[in-house]
Amino acid sequence: MEEIQHIIGNNLMKFRKQRGFSLDHVSELTGVSKAMLAQIEKGKSSPTVTTLWKIANGLNISFSEFIKEDKPDVRKVHIGDLNAITDDEEQYRVYPFFPYHPEKKFEIYIVTLESGCVHEAKTHLGEEYLLMKEGELTIKFQDEEHLLSSGDALNFMGNLSHSYMNTSAQPASFFLLMYYSE
Repeated sequence: MEEIQHIIGNNLMKFRKQRGFSLDHVSELTGVSKAMLAQIEKGKSSPTVTTLWKIANGLNISFSEFIKEDKPDVRKVHIGDLNAITDDEEQYRVYPFFPYHPEKKFEIYIVTLESGCVHEAKTHLGEEYLLMKEGELTIKFQDEEHLLSSGDALNFMGNLSHSYMNTSAQPASFFLLMYYSE
């Protein structure tokens, strides 16, 4: 973990540059000297809580934004490292690869249905984007059925009553992206 003063300094510089502000301008907005701001940005000074509040108020950002660490640009997830959420006597397994995050408004799963599994899904908010990975799967919406196999994709609103059925002899697996517009 990076030292907190470097995290604060990097975040201050990022916020300042995003707005196109000079150190002089930030000093005017915050009442913190240009020299102090430069020292904070370089990670050479550990600002007090009072100083951080002045900067946060002057830049109109939350105090906690200064202590957030940047997430890595690349994140690798392996299915073996995930705990499946199961249903239908473990015949229906959901692996949460990228759980919901309110800023991104989506989540991504891999879902596996064993042979003979029928899963009655609950209606829900958002849209489903289903991309078949392997096997065959039938999605049923009241009187309408869609047979999908490897390479097929389907998009539908989650508020439609639907079920997933694997009537083949092999497991079926698909990627599921859930998108929430609000």
